[in-house]
Amino acid sequence: MRFARPARRTPADSTTGQHRRRRRLLVTSATAACAILIAVLALRDASGPSDPADGAGGAGDPACRPTALLEPPCGAWFGAFVPHDKSDLADKVEEYEERAGRTLDIVYTYHDMSAVTETRLEGQLLTEQEQQVGEDRMLLLSWESKWWGGTRAQQPTWKEIAAGDLDESVIDVQARRVKEYGERTGKKVFLSFDLEMDTRTPDNGTPADYVRAYRHVHDRFRALGADNVVWTWIITGYLNHTDLFERMYPGDDYVDWIGYNQYNYYRCHKTEWLSFAQTQYASHDWIRAHISDDKPLMLSEFGSASDPDRPGRQADWYAQVPRVLKDLDGVKAALQWNYRDPGPHCDLAVANDRAWDSLRKVAADPYLNQPRA
Repeated sequence: MRFARPARRTPADSTTGQHRRRRRLLVTSATAACAILIAVLALRDASGPSDPADGAGGAGDPACRPTALLEPPCGAWFGAFVPHDKSDLADKVEEYEERAGRTLDIVYTYHDMSAVTETRLEGQLLTEQEQQVGEDRMLLLSWESKWWGGTRAQQPTWKEIAAGDLDESVIDVQARRVKEYGERTGKKVFLSFDLEMDTRTPDNGTPADYVRAYRHVHDRFRALGADNVVWTWIITGYLNHTDLFERMYPGDDYVDWIGYNQYNYYRCHKTEWLSFAQTQYASHDWIRAHISDDKPLMLSEFGSASDPDRPGRQADWYAQVPRVLKDLDGVKAALQWNYRDPGPHCDLAVANDRAWDSLRKVAADPYLNQPRA
């Protein structure tokens, strides 16, 4: 049974190798149980719209200020992944914000674990551009155990990371960089180690190897005083992987937020059209029941394909986001994926002016406009 992310993007390099190559799994055909659950969710999704201000706190309400772990108590953050080259992140974010009608709360970027150099920005957390963007926004840094474009021998494994083989050349360098950023600016960053790790085994190692690697990275940062990190564990949310999720969870002491990535792929992966509710509820409810009933949750990537036969369909899909979001217990951030996926019909970016109008209304909802300080 699945509600979504059937396959995984590969570190895709848009123009200069910035975007990560992300492998995706093939989707199994829908089962009878899946069809029943979709029908149930359709009824849940069909309930009337709620008051746009439900659950939203006023910007002047001290109770709505973010917590030490950057959790907004009265609503949720709105963020996005915006395609860019490493040298033009700030410009691309501003272009997106102009279309969305607001400043993003969180900007999502991706890095590999290549050797740190002055010129190879893929392996450098908190580039100059990211720090510029971070002046007015929060940053979610995704750090993958890959060397994009590197040789097979250069690809780090979880065993090597856990054994400390990358400490001196990579991990400690980045930990000190993140620490210095916090000391200089007073800012924290969300950091995800090996998002969607459920698609990386057995190539990178076993689930136990992953847990040891994650804990080692976490502990190295702590030992070096980089305490301005909000540790964010991100899975696909693909429900055929629930056994892997349970075996790859590093533990409550090592995780501050839990993220999952679910989409309406439609023709991209030859699935039926799924509403926003249908892409989110099943994974959300499973995480709450089996991983954590109290950690803040993040829709770390969400989005929809368009329907060439119904140009307004993507706009209608986004229009449902605020109401459903308020019904997802503990979801405190939603990050729109404004890019493509490999393959035909796989452009998941906002498709047309009508869809942008709809997304602007989402971004303007009071629930998604919370005080950042």
